[in-house]
Amino acid sequence: MKNTKSLLLAFALVLTSTFAAFAQLQAPSPSPAASVSQVVGFTKISIDYSSPGVKGRTIFGDLQKYGETWRAGANGQTIIEFSTGVSVGGKNLPAGKYSIFITPAASGEWTIHLNKKAESVYAYTKDGKIDETAVAADDAASVKATPKMGENTERLTYTISADNNKIATVTMAWEKVKVSFQVDTQADQRLEQLKSQF
Repeated sequence: MKNTKSLLLAFALVLTSTFAAFAQLQAPSPSPAASVSQVVGFTKISIDYSSPGVKGRTIFGDLQKYGETWRAGANGQTIIEFSTGVSVGGKNLPAGKYSIFITPAASGEWTIHLNKKAESVYAYTKDGKIDETAVAADDAASVKATPKMGENTERLTYTISADNNKIATVTMAWEKVKVSFQVDTQADQRLEQLKSQF
């Protein structure tokens, strides 16, 4: 009888620890975290975002309505960080973190917002939608960009080019759409500043 109780207790302990381990397992995220970084000139540019899939859906014009501001990713906000001051859309931005929002349009140019507060995207949610007026009020910079159609990109992806190592092109690609904006890292000005110190 004592052996039976010991065996049952041991079995219960094994079962409990197995269940606890199983409970800690999680399914892969449908919009996994992603990041990209690139040094351009003297500036490191980094983007942290979540990467949703198309999964056979119509994204722009359906899932992401035209004329409605969108968080430019999934889950939380999409964050871009500059290690030095840069210029975007003719506006000088100090080093730091900014949220990216995008307002797609049915035709013509889209608006890309770099929001200076880098706050939770839900701070701008009103009636289940992002309030574009509230986002725009906190824009550090906003630029107009013409989307380009191309091959399907299953997962939302950000890339950063460093073609001339002075001006970066940041591109968001998802579904059949690519939309880009430029970041002037002001490399020449910084080089002149460095020279003047000698």
